[in-house]
Amino acid sequence: MPALRNIGLLATCAAEGGQGEIHAVPEAALAWDDDGRVTWAGPQAKMPRRLAAWKSEDDLDAGGRLVVPGLVDCHTHLAFGGWRADEFVRRARGESYADIARAGGGILATVRATRETSEDELVERAAGFLERMLALGVTTVEAKSGYGLDLHQEIKLLRVYRRLAERVPQALVPTLLAAHAVPPEYAGDREGYVWLVCEEIVPAAAEEGLARFCDVFVEEGAFTPADARRVLEAGRKHGMAPRLHVDQLRDGGGAELAAELGAVSADHLEHVSPAGIRALAAASTVGVALPLASLYLGAPPAPARRMVRDGVAVAVATDFNPGSAPSYHLPLAMTLACVQGGLTPAEALKGATLIAARACGEEERAGSLEKGKAADFAILDAPDVETWLYHHRPNACVATVIGGRVTWRADA
Repeated sequence: MPALRNIGLLATCAAEGGQGEIHAVPEAALAWDDDGRVTWAGPQAKMPRRLAAWKSEDDLDAGGRLVVPGLVDCHTHLAFGGWRADEFVRRARGESYADIARAGGGILATVRATRETSEDELVERAAGFLERMLALGVTTVEAKSGYGLDLHQEIKLLRVYRRLAERVPQALVPTLLAAHAVPPEYAGDREGYVWLVCEEIVPAAAEEGLARFCDVFVEEGAFTPADARRVLEAGRKHGMAPRLHVDQLRDGGGAELAAELGAVSADHLEHVSPAGIRALAAASTVGVALPLASLYLGAPPAPARRMVRDGVAVAVATDFNPGSAPSYHLPLAMTLACVQGGLTPAEALKGATLIAARACGEEERAGSLEKGKAADFAILDAPDVETWLYHHRPNACVATVIGGRVTWRADA
């Protein structure tokens, strides 16, 4: 039964307690069985004798470092064609995200590039992103479609994720986001496109078992609350749990809508209202903060401190995409959640582990280091969580382990 010993500080991130309760154990050890499931997570001195005496060629030494659960990026747009560096320059010169989108840029620019990129090319590209995310300690990744916006292209993107799931060590959680924007061929006919999503794209994705969640971007210029209800009801009918992009550019009552529809999460929330926060808390809907998007757009961050104070469980994710958040660096997003959103480092860690796992339906398997859960963890060159997130470096991760197997190490 393999074990990791000589852990300086082990953050188990167990569910008990509030957002800041990471249940840190000094001088700890971690053990797992042959199925890659945790059998012990606690003080090394109190390790059961049968585990303490067991020696395996797969044993690891943490070298007195910090160990955390494998990070969970619960909101990414992983597969896409092209980049949008030109928009980065345009925003620096004063154009807004909405202005660029109205001029044919934004999401639709990536749709054009993605439609021109083959499935094989998308697989290779996304595999490269996942490899670099693995090096940061990210072991579970939610991945959205949304850059195809027709039946063939949306299914193509979801098949990319199915192929990647068979290839990469991380667990992938696929989400159908066909209601991301109205494609150019349906300009002026949003109702017609919503019909296509509900009657053709959702059933086709369900028939192949390609998506676990159905998502909608509710915003002026994208989709209305009524559209979201139709799409998410179609998704639920076909076995896909609801998620929502809401209140990113303005307060549109999106948080209240997410709570009303029983969404697993409400993501963005930069302009969420106090009433929306109360609704999320009452519905136990996870609020997902995406601070990299706020950084790149020069926008106010989601009020994470207020959400936690008012009883909302807040996840932290990257929103990795080629336009508004072109970075998959989840530890940086966690630091920004502290600097911009007012979370403590412990709250940001739980937000990128257990609560993020809850936001993408993986809480029973991942997100914390507890008996019976996956032995997914990262060994970090830091004495504690506060030092790790306060002292930003390109990468503090020394090794990433998934299911008890070392999948990346800095000295390899």
